[in-house]
Amino acid sequence: MKSDVLFERSKKVSPGGVHSPVRGFTNLGRSPVFFKKGEGAVLTSVEGDEYIDFCQSFGPNILGHRDPDVQQAVEQAISEAWTFGAADPYSLEFAEMLVEHLPFVDMLRFVNSGTEAVMSALRVARAVTKRDKILKFEGCYHGHVDSMLVKAGSGLAGQSASSSAGVSEQTASTTLVVPLNDIEAFEKVMKENAEEIAAVIIEPLPANYGLLIQDKAYLQKVAEITKANCSLLIFDEVISGFRVGISGMAGELGIEPDLVTYGKILGGGFPVGCYGGKLGFMQQVAPIGPVYQAGTLSANPVAMRAGMATVQKCLKANVYETLNDRASWFTGELNKMFLKMEKSWKAIQYGSLFWIASSQVENYRTPDHIRKDHSEHFNPLFLKLLEKGVYLAPNSFEVGFLSLAHTQEVLQHTLNQFGQALKEIS
Repeated sequence: MKSDVLFERSKKVSPGGVHSPVRGFTNLGRSPVFFKKGEGAVLTSVEGDEYIDFCQSFGPNILGHRDPDVQQAVEQAISEAWTFGAADPYSLEFAEMLVEHLPFVDMLRFVNSGTEAVMSALRVARAVTKRDKILKFEGCYHGHVDSMLVKAGSGLAGQSASSSAGVSEQTASTTLVVPLNDIEAFEKVMKENAEEIAAVIIEPLPANYGLLIQDKAYLQKVAEITKANCSLLIFDEVISGFRVGISGMAGELGIEPDLVTYGKILGGGFPVGCYGGKLGFMQQVAPIGPVYQAGTLSANPVAMRAGMATVQKCLKANVYETLNDRASWFTGELNKMFLKMEKSWKAIQYGSLFWIASSQVENYRTPDHIRKDHSEHFNPLFLKLLEKGVYLAPNSFEVGFLSLAHTQEVLQHTLNQFGQALKEIS
């Protein structure tokens, strides 16, 4: 099998030949790599080539591909059941464990994806507040829910325009967008729409448009203003939840959201999503409340047991501290390399997440801080690293993820390949 041949076949039966846009290697000038196997920190292509993987399925594999403890739990699960579509003890046990470790979550509901979790949380917020509008921040991604696929129109805070075909103007008009890191713009839009805003939704660690680490005081102020307006505060922790720590960014910041959304790591590599929050809000959800939400494969027993095994290992094996130390060392060495080679690159890190920026901005807080030609600088580096067996996410704005399988030896080998790649593209 050859990746380029498979890609040509795929384009005949799937839009762009892929099932999620970023997989298509758009603007990279080559076909995507087709992978047939993953183990630890390594992906193996259909051609038999091995790549050190820093994508890790865009975050879920915090322990690496096919972690043996998680695999054991999965094999036990599928020997007993694949799906019930009925009540089961596995989702109960997992939910109890999560609620125990999340002081701001009294109840939760499992769904099948992060997008579904966001969609459901927004519906709950509108039902609770009897308001229609949602405020989001430019540079934060919340899945492909219609009302979240909007951006600031003409750069003016509070005005929205659809960023996807198929999203009606009427739907887009119910979403207000303000810039990140601009508390004055946020206060202004909140004041102008005070009686209409049901919820404010934000990624407390924006990680889908570069890694835009927000100042804690700014996020605290956002929370204060939101609650003072009787709007609900929704933290989208689909990426950061159970990735930066057991209680996510909410725990790191000491900020209690009214509702929170999760995904990725919670499935242990299988499809999952989750939304939860305060008792009074979650009791609005059917069958005990008027907010309808359902799913045939929600709380799938295989995903539940894989997710539980993953979270349990994260707690028992000191995974968060280990990954933070490794990622800090790795990005520190990258930055030394960039400086020594007189490159304008900068490696930004938070926990086990990192992002390669193409300029030396002190603090990346908003998309405006990213140079306009960032992709033109990133793409040659991505392709050269790919030649050398290092696989980053195939998009300049996506972040990278370390897993427990990224040992010191693996990271040192990666640094060697980075050094060679930088020399060759210069």
